[in-house]
Amino acid sequence: MKQLLLGKEGMPVLEAYEDLPVPEGYVRVQSDFGAPKHGTEWHGGGKDPYAKVYYDESTHIFRKREKELVNEGKSGLGNMFVGKIVELGKGVSNLQLGQRVAGYGNLKNTHTVQAENVLVMPENMSWKEAVCYDPLQFALGGIRDGHVRVGDRVLISGLGAIGLMAAQAAKLAGASLVAVSDPIEKRRRVALDNGADIAFDPQKEDFGLILRDMTDGIGVDVVIETSGNYKAVEQGIRALAYGGNFAMVGWLGECRIPINLGYEGHFNQCHFYFSRACSEPNNDYPRWSFDRICRTAWEMLCQGKFTCENIVDPVVDFETCDAGYKQYVINNPQESVKMGVRFAE
Repeated sequence: MKQLLLGKEGMPVLEAYEDLPVPEGYVRVQSDFGAPKHGTEWHGGGKDPYAKVYYDESTHIFRKREKELVNEGKSGLGNMFVGKIVELGKGVSNLQLGQRVAGYGNLKNTHTVQAENVLVMPENMSWKEAVCYDPLQFALGGIRDGHVRVGDRVLISGLGAIGLMAAQAAKLAGASLVAVSDPIEKRRRVALDNGADIAFDPQKEDFGLILRDMTDGIGVDVVIETSGNYKAVEQGIRALAYGGNFAMVGWLGECRIPINLGYEGHFNQCHFYFSRACSEPNNDYPRWSFDRICRTAWEMLCQGKFTCENIVDPVVDFETCDAGYKQYVINNPQESVKMGVRFAE
């Protein structure tokens, strides 16, 4: 059996492992499918952004580590798995052998997880819908933090899995116009196929000006920025209406390029929200929590409210997923949307 790890050389590698006995309260799942999380996993080119600092939960500030973390080649690559339960630990009575479930974990042949942490999939649910569960959580967080309302005009900036799910969520929330922006043509086509109204290439079009011309000089009411790119932030602010809401969903790394916040950002009194769905308490606490966002995302996917078939593309075989990861996540992201992995039948 093998699993995909970030090797000591900073590149994905398949390494052998052995399973231990299933503990009490746990189940073992044999993987059928899986998917990595491109942006978060490869942010900073595979370098750990927390190697020198850590977040102090008690004071809500980043502090320097006494000792820098070193990559020992044991970090898993991959975000979610879909498979069948092949073994039940002692005391597990609410699940059955052969049951199809999804959960969190890196790309590997088997997963041994607490029974309460697996998600039971209905018969009509596809594996591609299941692996879009994580991106939908953060998409919903951005939609809520941006206060998208019926009739609003919305711009989704960045069309990875989170942005593509956010575009569909904005439509479900009643947006009258959903515009999207991404330099990758393949992703723009998927967004349009899934219901977006208009798509822009930010490297070729001044879509802030175009959107103002389309909206009688007003601009969009809400921007959901999912790419974590500073130039995309600048462009999104340019498209945002006076007094509009900007939800910063994408994780911003260290700023190494000039960004001008002194034009539209300063003049147009926009409301800026750093949107991180898993930070507690939620902005709508106590009514909403991350747990409620997760439950809502799963229920909506189970009900078939989102198109995911063309989001999880391409799909590679597990035996070659190290090469696939290099090809579609690291070297040529323009050829992929969200890479899926198929294990042996």
